[in-house]
Amino acid sequence: MTQPGSTPSRPRRGAGCLQSLLVLAVILGLGYGASKVFGDKDSSSSSASSSPSSASDGKGGSWEVGDCGGPDPENKPDGYRAFDCDDSGATFEALEIKSASILPNAIQCPAGTDLIIQVSRVFGSGDNKKAGGIPTNTVCGRNLTGEHPGDAGAGGGQLVKGDCITTTAKEVACASAGSDAFKVLDLVKEKEQCPAATTEPMELMMAMGRPYDVICGGKA
Repeated sequence: MTQPGSTPSRPRRGAGCLQSLLVLAVILGLGYGASKVFGDKDSSSSSASSSPSSASDGKGGSWEVGDCGGPDPENKPDGYRAFDCDDSGATFEALEIKSASILPNAIQCPAGTDLIIQVSRVFGSGDNKKAGGIPTNTVCGRNLTGEHPGDAGAGGGQLVKGDCITTTAKEVACASAGSDAFKVLDLVKEKEQCPAATTEPMELMMAMGRPYDVICGGKA
């Protein structure tokens, strides 16, 4: 699942097909940490914002893979909106589109995802936009330029195969991992499903919606 260091060159569509959408939240750094009774990280390290923000592109259509977006200058600090991919305001491209979920752990984006944005359709105008909306989907986004913390082994984003973790299941960059670090060989429901090379199966506390309960760790 390792992603290349940069996105291959390919045609990019504009954002003209996008519906009026409200970006409710941007979730960064969604790796799952643990203590020896393995549990999730503090919420302060896994979410960019605890309060919803609004953004609307005012166009018809729906989000598709390859669409682009970026921060909404009219809805700071957490609002995002659709942009044409060649627009100076575009900062990310959609790698994958998933259904909306009220359970953050249920959203599992592919390796290479640098940020996760939950969007909703909003009706009305002006201040009415900030009253809320109907959740529609979730965008797994990759930065158009700059660093890519979501690449496998880079130390950020969601935990994926190829990442490195400490003995307490805290994600770290593989390039700077210590000798006691482990490589994530797989993410499974039962430790018996771990591959043969697993030396440290780390069982996590239950989390509703998360697609795995065990981190299969092997020597990095």
